[in-house]
Amino acid sequence: MSTSSLADRVAASPAKAYVLGVGAALLALVAGSLLFPETVYDGFVWHYFWGPVQADAHSATCAIRQAGDTVYLYSQSDCAAAAEPVAYPGYTLVSEVGYVVTLVVALSGVVLLLRRLDLARTVDFYYALVPYFVFGGALRVLEDADNRMADVALFPYPWNTLLISPIIYFTVFALTLVAVVAAVWVARRGVVEEYRRPLFWFGVLLNVGSIGYLASLALAPDNPVTFYPQVITVMLVGTAAATAATWYLTKAFVPWVHEATGKAGIVVIAAHALDGVANVVGLEYMDVLGAGQDLIPKHPVNAFIVDVTGAVWPFLLVKLVAAVAVLAIFEQELFDESPRYAVLLLVAVTAVGMGPGTRDMLRATFGV
Repeated sequence: MSTSSLADRVAASPAKAYVLGVGAALLALVAGSLLFPETVYDGFVWHYFWGPVQADAHSATCAIRQAGDTVYLYSQSDCAAAAEPVAYPGYTLVSEVGYVVTLVVALSGVVLLLRRLDLARTVDFYYALVPYFVFGGALRVLEDADNRMADVALFPYPWNTLLISPIIYFTVFALTLVAVVAAVWVARRGVVEEYRRPLFWFGVLLNVGSIGYLASLALAPDNPVTFYPQVITVMLVGTAAATAATWYLTKAFVPWVHEATGKAGIVVIAAHALDGVANVVGLEYMDVLGAGQDLIPKHPVNAFIVDVTGAVWPFLLVKLVAAVAVLAIFEQELFDESPRYAVLLLVAVTAVGMGPGTRDMLRATFGV
């Protein structure tokens, strides 16, 4: 088959080509795991992706593989002395690169789906999804709180793995996809005028349920979940100040940055400002605010910045600069030629800021 004929077939049926391509990659990964389990599964898939989830789900310091079984360790000394592969809760640089690749592949698939449904031609679709960015972080904190509940946990293992990275991304994606399809369904049957309003309010309802559950835990007697209103107040005020300062400074000195995205840029900046402010307050000022011990960095990037600079505030600066840099990449031609892909890129850029930021804010607010 010639290159041109292959390209023509892909262009004629991009959805089929996408399914075949992703299917082939997954088949190769499964085959490698079965044929070379110690190298492919234990040394890569488990070590960097599934192992950290299992360790986190069991509140272990780390997890190791022994003769094809997973063993959980609960002390730093045991983990340090263990033979590789050793998986620690949280992210690694390898896993974060893997998530980025997965995100790009997933975005391509979502573009094909939205094209089929004839959705996401404008940023109105992006605005309707804003509550789901918050929901991802709030849902993750439910698992953090659940770890404190011992025998009365709402999500015992293995169900709690649905709320741990990277599985939680698929969980939130599935819930969001169901919400989108349901909103489109009721709109096209005349129940409502258009799909964006029910989509938005269903996301708000998800947040009310998840954050409301956290609040109920904090209000119940003898629960290890608390509530620190001063923490969330400082974080929200700091986020608003950082967002406003960044927006007005960029509008004054580099206004071309916002030419393509417009006011959607405010949401993007706010998402990453929240992540930065939540880290600054959570990692350095919890004791000052009378809200218990400072949190521990959950991501390699902010941990690296703290280790190199000896301070937390540079992480906020990095987040704001990164948000502005990403906005500068968007051009009007992208929205004109590939509006769905442009809107989904906005969704992805916002989610990777607001999701972790919401989680850190709520972790600190509820003491989990």
